[in-house]
Formats: sequence, structure tokens, C-alpha cells
Amino acid sequence: MMNDPSCQEHKRSPSSKKRYMILLLITYFSLFVGSVSSTLVSKFYFIHKGSSIWVSTWVQSAGFPLLLLLIYLPHHLFKCTGRRPFTRFTPKLLLLSVSIGLMLGLNNFLFSWGTSCLPVSTVSLLLSSQLAFNLILSVIIVKQKITFSNFNCVILLTLASVLLALSSNHDRPKELSRAKYFTGFFSTIGAGLLFALYLPVMEMIYKKVYCYGMVIEMQLAMEMAATALATVGMAADHGFSDMKKESETVFDLGPKAYWLTLAFTMVTWQFAFMGTAGLVFLTTSLTGGICMTALMAANVLGGVLAYGDKFGGGKVVSTLLCLWGFCSYVYGMYVKMKQEEEEEEEEEEKNDDNGGSIELLPEQQMV
Repeated sequence: MMNDPSCQEHKRSPSSKKRYMILLLITYFSLFVGSVSSTLVSKFYFIHKGSSIWVSTWVQSAGFPLLLLLIYLPHHLFKCTGRRPFTRFTPKLLLLSVSIGLMLGLNNFLFSWGTSCLPVSTVSLLLSSQLAFNLILSVIIVKQKITFSNFNCVILLTLASVLLALSSNHDRPKELSRAKYFTGFFSTIGAGLLFALYLPVMEMIYKKVYCYGMVIEMQLAMEMAATALATVGMAADHGFSDMKKESETVFDLGPKAYWLTLAFTMVTWQFAFMGTAGLVFLTTSLTGGICMTALMAANVLGGVLAYGDKFGGGKVVSTLLCLWGFCSYVYGMYVKMKQEEEEEEEEEEKNDDNGGSIELLPEQQMV
């Protein structure tokens, strides 16, 4: 089973570089589509009078059955992998996945709670801190090396997030109580800290995972646990009955549009989660955090095009900083990959030279 190419270590085997690059491009695309579309659809829900924190929490992970297609179709239908689903998926991995899933569920709840209490500008300002937390925790947990490239990118993207939030202070609602403000403030800070912890912890766990299929299986278990937590909360707070009431009497586009909005939200969050998990597996937790923060520029443009959000000078500068920081990090990764390839070629040349000299020794002895 270990001879299956899809289960070899993609980062070390030269023969799997092509497959690695294909997976990386698919993962980037999934993160881009999921991040931008989930933001727009979530905003659509609130624009049309949706307001339930538990509904917003539940739909973020309730689309997990879609992952079963990615788990079973490659082996049973397309025959593109010899590994059977859940092979070597040990009870320890299941326990870790469930534990991380509960943390993810709590993160989803805190994020939804913060978003319901605070304006978008304040949420952006608070969540921008997750990248700095991510860098610190990555250094502690997975011994991430701090380079000029990643440090420069973290600084630029954090500045872009802060600038974007500060330039959008006109979005602050007039009626916002002190208690509600601080509830949203600490909820959003908590969501940022949990997500910053989630990324390096997953990177550490993925080091024990030997193929991409196991990443999807772990993601399935995590989202099932997150959905179970949200379901308990929904049931305790009569959330399911509220969904029916909200669709019929609150949502201003009617029941059909309400359920379609929730369905699209579930699908788009699956793209976002799989993009995040894939990036951490294929690269590092810091790269995942950087890419997600850099997508803020795409989210801003999406808001301008879809909802006519104002695109003032602050947002223009913030968008340019995002692009600058992301491009500088990508260039740093490119330089690093080139250096690694040159080192590998030098090692191969040295090995060939040493092999040639060893083969001549018997002939020299015969002479």
C-alpha cells in the first residue's frame, strides 16, 4: 500500500513533484474560491435580515458529507489510488481529529458571535492579529524559522488589515451597547487566537500523515465533531425551530432563497476548509495563514463588485499592501525552492563522482 504514488511523501520524493504542484494549485484555487465566496454569501445572509448566531455557526461545518465524495470516489470510481479509504486511520488520529474539531467548532461559534456584535471594520482589525499569533505559535510548536521573507510579509499583511479596518470606521452602527461591544470584542479575539493555534497544531499532526487522502479523512472527522457541538447548541437554544421561523417571517427574500443561501454557505465553507487544510499539509501553517490574510484584498474587491461597497483610498492602499506582502512571500518561497534544487543537484553530482571513483578502484588494483 505504501507503494501507491498518492501515498508517498510529496515533499521529499522527486518523482512526485508534478503531483505535488497539481495538488498545490488545486488547493490554492479551493482556498481562493472558498474564502471569497463564503464571505460574500455570509454577508448576503445578514444583509437580508438573517441574524442567528447558531445558524451561522452550524452551516460552517454542516457540509461535511460532501467530503465523502473526495474520500470514496478516487478509489472506488476513478481507480486513481490503490489506497482504500481510512487505511491506517488509527484511533489516535481519530481522537486527535475529534479534539481539534471541537476546538474548530468553538472557533466557529466565537467568530459568528463576534461578527453578529461588531461592525466588519472592527472584526477585520481584531482578526488581523491572528497572523502575528500564528507566527509566534508556529515558532514555538513546529519550530518555524523566521526569515526576512515571512517576517516582512507578516508585517505588511498586518498593516494592511489594520489600515483596512481603520479606513472603514463609518460602517460602525449607531446603536451598539457597551456590553455587546465587549462581548464581540473578546469573542473575536478568542476566535483569532484559536485559529492561530489550530494551524500549527494541524501542521504538527500532519507530519504523521503520509498522504493527502488522510488529510481529507481527518477533515471529515473534525467537521463532524464541530457540527455535533453546533447541533447541541442549536438544540439547546431552539435553533432549528428558529431556522424555520427565520426563513418564513424574517428573511426578506422568502423561504426558498433562505434555504438556498444556507446551502451555498455550506458548500463554500467546505472549499475554504479544504483549502486551509491542504495548504498546511502541502506547505506550512504560516504559509496557510499568510495566504488567507492576503485574500483580504480579494474579499474587498468582491464586496465592491457584488454589494457596491465604497473603495476609498484606505482600501486601495490596503489592497496594494496585501498584494505586495503576498508577492514578496511567494518570491521568497521561489528563491528557497531554487536553492534546494541546486543543493540537490550538487549532492547528486558529488554522489556520481564518488561512485565513479569507487568503480575504478578494482581496475587500478588489477593493474
